[in-house]
Parts: sequence; structure tokens; C-alpha cells
Amino acid sequence: MGSDPQYAKWPLLPLAQHVFTLTNPYAARPAQQAAVKNLQDAITEHKMAPFYRYLAHPTEGVLNSVGEGGSNTAAAGRLGRKSSIAAGMIATHKPTTSLSLPWDENLYQQLQAENEKELEEFQKEEDEAVEKAGDTEIQAAKGKRAEFWARVGDKEKAIAAHQDLLEKTSILGTKIDLVLALIRLGLFFGDKQLVQKTVERAKSLVESGGDWDRRNRLKAYEGLHLLTVRNYSGAAPLLLDSLSTFTSYELCTYSNLVVYAVLAGSVSLKRVDFKSKVVDAPEIKAILGDGEDKLLALTGAISAGPGADASMQDADSAPVAARTAVVNLTTLGSSTEQPEAEMAVDFDPLAQLVSSLYNGRYKLFFQALALVEEQFLTQDRYLHEHKNWFIREMRLRAYQQLLQSYRVVGLDSMANDFGVTVDFLDRDLAKFIAAGRIPCTIDRVNGKGVIETNRPDDKNKQYQDVVRQGDQLITKLQKYGQAVRLRGSERA
Repeated sequence: MGSDPQYAKWPLLPLAQHVFTLTNPYAARPAQQAAVKNLQDAITEHKMAPFYRYLAHPTEGVLNSVGEGGSNTAAAGRLGRKSSIAAGMIATHKPTTSLSLPWDENLYQQLQAENEKELEEFQKEEDEAVEKAGDTEIQAAKGKRAEFWARVGDKEKAIAAHQDLLEKTSILGTKIDLVLALIRLGLFFGDKQLVQKTVERAKSLVESGGDWDRRNRLKAYEGLHLLTVRNYSGAAPLLLDSLSTFTSYELCTYSNLVVYAVLAGSVSLKRVDFKSKVVDAPEIKAILGDGEDKLLALTGAISAGPGADASMQDADSAPVAARTAVVNLTTLGSSTEQPEAEMAVDFDPLAQLVSSLYNGRYKLFFQALALVEEQFLTQDRYLHEHKNWFIREMRLRAYQQLLQSYRVVGLDSMANDFGVTVDFLDRDLAKFIAAGRIPCTIDRVNGKGVIETNRPDDKNKQYQDVVRQGDQLITKLQKYGQAVRLRGSERA
């Protein structure tokens, strides 16, 4: 049985989301105002002088392009832009908001003085541990210093302190906790290279004997990392598996995990797996299902798999009282370490996306996809970067799903199914056809236009592969025979 997790509180990842919201042109003004207040409160409460300077300093802050940074030099502007891109918590689009995090020199000096006082206390405690105590007490004192740097938002010093602890710690569970803390630091500042390197290190440590809890937590960490680097096919199984045993509330809320898992599974899983792991999964039905499915899933009366109940009903045909509504997920988590109550989330667009895609309701699917983009993809710092790719891939998935059932489809008929114009569908399909993503051709010369699918001949392809591999084998054998004869003549 493993020990309790350590170093799991800092940094506070929601703060990075607040910074993103502040600079996100898609965010509503009330959300941006709330983000400013949350940042100010957190900076003051946790005495985050380095993070305050990193964000709001008039010449060095990454937010100085928002609001008060108009008088900066060109060099400082370039630094701010470079830092904002590297930070990962800044929206990639140029901010249009007039809101900013104001710089208060007096507040900064006050926070810095309090930080120095804390550091002096840590140093005193560490010196006493060196003189009077053993290695355990010394490591505990250094651990407080590492957590301090993570708390106040000094990236370089926090990484260095955690690395120093990692090198001098022999306990495997503590090593894994330190590596997970480094992953969160990378996610906080958007350092994907650090996260990639540290995830690999964590996996090797867990494989060497990590306990079940840390192994399970790493699954969520790796899944979220793969999501940020657009590896949705790798992220989907990890995130979906984490739903039933999720305890990593320091990483994200359970509602965010549901969104990430459903979106990753929708865009990457094959239809059979999509049904078993998303459409019929009890953890998903408990959130996205209608009234009866939700009740059965929460009570454990249904389970995923081939024997599961009938597929989800279309959201528009469900009774009003039974539709997926705003859900508060704080009652679904089993961990007592959840830091604060989650905000209620309206999962109805996500439920419509899953149901309409599986049931072939493509007009509703396009409508749900637009709502998902507006409510989730544009508002989340992990999803925002890849939202255009996600929308394109989901349209492609819907097109492929419809076309694979027909040899010839009328262009106007397909456009009517998707609720779009013929010209839009023609242009959209042409991009995928030219890229080799959809094996079909469009003929608009005669009549209103038809789409003819070019299904690959699997048997003929297998025959050609066997012939090609046989030719390669014969060539290798002939070369081998010639080499053997040459060696024999030399011996003679």
C-alpha cells in the first residue's frame, strides 16, 4: 500500500486558466473580470511576488501587451510576445480586451519582503536540521523550500529545487511525487518539452515499482499531456480509463476530465470503441445520458460493452425534463482532496455531439459541434490551441461515416443531411479529397452533382502486397546465393 501523495498542492493550475481567460478574445467580459479578481486574490493570498512580476511588470511582464503596456520599448515588446507564446497560458490570438492585471509597485515590494522573510525561516530550519537532525529532516526542510518556489510562481527556482530534492531522495514514492510536481510546473507554464521529458521519467519510475495510486494518477497526467500536443488517439484511452478512478484534483477538475475524455474519444476512436468506451460507458452516461440512463449509470445498473442498453436517444427527442442539464460534479468525486467546489457545467452540447455522431443525425451534429466550439474549445487553454484542427477532424469523421455506407450520394442530398449549402459541402469535401483523406470524387458536370466513393479493394491490395514481398524475398535469396558461390570459389 503506497504512502500519501506529497508535493501535490502547488502550483495552482487554475491560475494559468485565469491568465488564459484574461487574454482570450473569445471569453466574455464577466469571465475576464472574474479572472482578474481571482488572480489578484491569489497573488495577495499566496504572496506570489515572482509570478506577479512575471505577469504584470510594466517592462518585463508577459501581460504588458494588454492594457498598460503601450509605452514599452520594442525590445520589451518582443520579449513579451516571445514569453507569451512560450508561456502556454496566454491566448495565441492577439488580445482585444481592455482589461489588465494592474501593476502595483508597493504591493510587489511588500510581497517580495514577505517572501524573503519566509526564505530566511526555511534557511534557519534547514541549518538546524543539518546540525541537530538527520537526512529526513533536512529533506523535509528542502521540500518546504521547493513547495515555496512552486507556490509563488518562480519557474526556474522551483524546477531547480525539485530536481535537487529528486537527486537526493531514495524513496520511490517520493520520487514519483516530485516528478509529478515537475509535470504540473511544465503544464502551468506551458513548457511542453519539460512535460514530455518528465512524463517519460515518471513512467520509468512507476514501472520500477510504483503503487497503484501513483500509477493511476500518472495515467491522467500523461493523458492531459498528450492532449496538449494534439495526440488525441494516445490521450483518449488514458483519459477514459481515468474516469472511474480519478483522484488527481490537483491536475484538473472532474468535469474538465469528462470534457477532455469525451472529446478525445469522439475524434480518435473507431466506431466500435466509440460506442463501448464513450456512448455506452457508465461514467459517461452518468454525465451525458438522459434521465433514465443517468440514474441507471449512477446506481451501477448498466455497464459498457456489447450487452449494454440501447444507444443514447437523440437529445432533441428526449423529454424536456430528462434532457442533459447543468451538472455539478462535486458529488461524483470520491476523493476528499478536491480543493474547491466545481462550477456547474452545461454538458448538453457535448451530449448532443456524442449522440448525434453515433446515431447519424448530422444536421444536429453540426449544430452541436458549433456549440462545443463556443463553450469548450475556445474557453479552455488546453483545447484552444487545437480547436481548428479538432473541428476539421470531426467534420471529416462525419463525412467518412456517411459516405462509407453508399456507393453514390447526391451532393444536394448530403448537403441537406448536414444542414449546409451545396457550395460549402463541395468546397469542404474537395479539401479532404485532395489530401487523400476521403476516397471519392465529385461530379458536378451533369445535373446537381453526385459524390462517387472509391472503395479500396482489400483483396487485390493483399494480393499485390504478397507479390511485392515475394519479389523482394527472391531478390534477397539470389544475392545470398551469389555470395555463397563466390566464397566457395575463393576457398577452391
